Amino acid sequence: MRPDLLEILRCPVCRGELALTVRKQESAEIVDGTLRCSKCAVDYPIQDGIPDLLPPDERD
Repeated sequence: MRPDLLEILRCPVCRGELALTVRKQESAEIVDGTLRCSKCAVDYPIQDGIPDLLPPDERD
């Protein structure tokens, strides 16, 4: 995931802004981390560079 995507991504539950926590980055790509909604405090994982923006009740 590229960090500049934060400008357009929003929480799918409440449409709040997302805060990024990076655990692993390769060049300009975030490979592992978390997106957290500042409004409803839901966490969305980033794994292998792909953010999982499914609401928590719809994840496996």
